[in-house]
Amino acid sequence: MTMAEYLVRTRTSYDTIAVDYDRQFVAELAGRPVERAVLGLFADLVRDTGPVLDAGCGTGRIAGYLAGLGVAVRGLDLSPGMLALARTSFPELAFVEGSLLALPEPDASLAGLLAWYSTIHLSDQDLPAAFSQFFRVLRPGGYLLLGFQVGDHLTRRTELFGLPVELGYHRRDPVRVGELLAAAGFEPHSTVVREPLPGEDIEPTRKAYLLVRRPEALA
Repeated sequence: MTMAEYLVRTRTSYDTIAVDYDRQFVAELAGRPVERAVLGLFADLVRDTGPVLDAGCGTGRIAGYLAGLGVAVRGLDLSPGMLALARTSFPELAFVEGSLLALPEPDASLAGLLAWYSTIHLSDQDLPAAFSQFFRVLRPGGYLLLGFQVGDHLTRRTELFGLPVELGYHRRDPVRVGELLAAAGFEPHSTVVREPLPGEDIEPTRKAYLLVRRPEALA
């Protein structure tokens, strides 16, 4: 599959900012109690039930956190630069290069999948295809945790950390995202939406965390 140009630009941008990105966000969870609670719930549901994929793992900080909670997690990301840092920081975990639109996982092979602010760079046209991939690789009864910024617009950035980038950030309505997940076959479990924290972002946004489940197979 030929990669869309916007995804090529996304990969190049994250390769460019990987070191600065890691430095900025490596300890972010320490000041994010809501996120720790959401990840803790996800960990409780998938722990000891099978492998989990952090799809769009970046520098591996969330995968590392889940591993510390006893989750058998591995990571996937589009950016070789981000993955190089993930492998250095978490050498005990496996990380592979790949796209959310073509996950290198067998059908019904995962107990859980995490997409933590990784679908925000996918176009509206490609988002349903990613959700279909998530459904495909999860086993019946498996859980998907999705994190994203709330809104109804696209923000573009051409500079981060003083470096040139070409990144688009899709802010999305949790209700609409839930509808797309349902169309892909998922059933809802939990939804958490929190308000922006002071100084958290250049563009303050509410944060949404949707936990859904692939239904159990019918007898």
